[in-house]
Amino acid sequence: MSEEIIVNRVQQNTKLVTLDLQKFHDDTPIEELDIKQFLFQELMLKEKDFREQVKEFDWSQYEGKYLTVHCSTDAIIAPWAWMVITSQASEFAKEVFLGRKKAFQHQLYQRELDSYDWDQYEDKFVLLKGCGKVHVPDSIYMLATNKLMNKAKKIMYGEACSNVPVWRK
Repeated sequence: MSEEIIVNRVQQNTKLVTLDLQKFHDDTPIEELDIKQFLFQELMLKEKDFREQVKEFDWSQYEGKYLTVHCSTDAIIAPWAWMVITSQASEFAKEVFLGRKKAFQHQLYQRELDSYDWDQYEDKFVLLKGCGKVHVPDSIYMLATNKLMNKAKKIMYGEACSNVPVWRK
């Protein structure tokens, strides 16, 4: 009796390619620091006091983490102040970013997507995977769509069994 090999011709001949944007996620913890604590009455930058507080601050708590730095008050912060913070925090933090956590998460994804080889999706039907264990920011789905529109034949969102058509060449 000869053994018959079963071939899934639908899967074999399909141009559908699934792209899971979660694979671009960097799971390094991201911490936020509001620098209002280094300001006089949380509003005014006094150079001597500021430098002293920044120098005495325990930066080791950001060891190996990303650190986003912002000021939640309407204080006017001189560029050198951000530089002083960066010079202290960089000794411990993996990277120091001016802004909020959400903006930095976008930037981390964008770095990866900018260096990604999109040519592999030339004339393909691309499914951007929907649900997953890691939240992918909506802005990253937009960025991926922009990049795919130059390559793909069709872009969809969701799962193979239930997808939403997004764009077609």
